[in-house]
Amino acid sequence: MKILAVSDEESEYLWDYKKQKFDGIDLILSCGDLDAEYLSFLATVSSVPVLYVMGNHDDKYIVKAPEGCICIENKIYVYQGVRILGLGGSMRYNNGVNQYTEKEMLYRIRKMKLKLLKNRGFDILVTHSPAYGLNDGKDLPHRGFQVFHNMLSQYQPRFFVHGHAHLNYGREYKRHMQHGNTHVINAYERYIFEY
Repeated sequence: MKILAVSDEESEYLWDYKKQKFDGIDLILSCGDLDAEYLSFLATVSSVPVLYVMGNHDDKYIVKAPEGCICIENKIYVYQGVRILGLGGSMRYNNGVNQYTEKEMLYRIRKMKLKLLKNRGFDILVTHSPAYGLNDGKDLPHRGFQVFHNMLSQYQPRFFVHGHAHLNYGREYKRHMQHGNTHVINAYERYIFEY
């Protein structure tokens, strides 16, 4: 399965009406902070499912959600046998709707315990924020969640796909890295990977 991951910045390359750019793409994952119209465009031009979580700047989705797309916040979405878990948002640094303390993120995950048991874990973790110490920043708005480490250790998904860590912020932000058995992918702008 070929998956296109997008996040944080609209890709000029994709913002085009040429369908052949999506040839071979089976699924699109959005890791947040993209305009609803952009995600709706991707769903229309690609004709494949677009799954999304919300970023810290996606308060506007409450008023107008991306049309033709599927929100996977706090859900395990199964597509062609692949279990995809979605947890959007960032560390709480002001009173934004999609911001959480470490404790609040842990609570969200605990509420999913039955879903995790029923599905026997997950294969891809899709988040907006990275995990603490894995591609995150030092400042509170860009710090990752420690609880994501626990999830990676316990469930050992094949992929952890996140946004929020813009590659143009500096060299310390990587496109991909390995954490145990999990491939960590920074979806900033666009990235294609094979499952």
